[in-house]
Amino acid sequence: MMKTVLAVAALAGSAAAFAPATNGKATTALNAEMSKSLPFLTNPSNTDGLIGSVGFDPIGFSDSWDIKWMQEAEIKHGRVAMLATVGFVASEFFTFPMFSDLQVADSNMAPSAVGISAMMQIITVAGIEEWRTNNGNITMETMFSDPDRVPGDIGFATKRLEGKSEADVAKLKLQEIKNGRLAMLAIGGMIHHNFVTGEPLL
Repeated sequence: MMKTVLAVAALAGSAAAFAPATNGKATTALNAEMSKSLPFLTNPSNTDGLIGSVGFDPIGFSDSWDIKWMQEAEIKHGRVAMLATVGFVASEFFTFPMFSDLQVADSNMAPSAVGISAMMQIITVAGIEEWRTNNGNITMETMFSDPDRVPGDIGFATKRLEGKSEADVAKLKLQEIKNGRLAMLAIGGMIHHNFVTGEPLL
């Protein structure tokens, strides 16, 4: 009996010698919080606490770039996309009197119909407005040189937020972000629909 016990103990000791060492990094990875939107990736911690964040950053932009600058970019692109989706559909049915001879059925053809001068006017006005609302600070390095500057806040319709609780303001901001994200997907789908089918959206 004693010989059997000693043999088993010896075998167990030999097996332990060939067992893989504990990997601290693997343990840390297993214990890391996973992303809500992409549960097979770790949560991008730099986005924690941001309104509208669902842990979506598969490429890791938030680890390399200014998170405030990226928030600003998302909000502004969302706002432009919301206007674009309305304009894309409306241009099929309504035409400003001064552009009555430029009516096109396919909204993708509108830029070429109005010409380069009209498109440059839009770009110029957008650039001036960007410069004005940021006090000339329009690069990633300078846009948020003021630590109190809030991404997306350009002083427009601020009275609408007066008297509202912090929770109500956060809800409105979340609604804007979600609608903006949907609009960015929508305008992309509209444009590609017309490209692929060669037909108007509606």
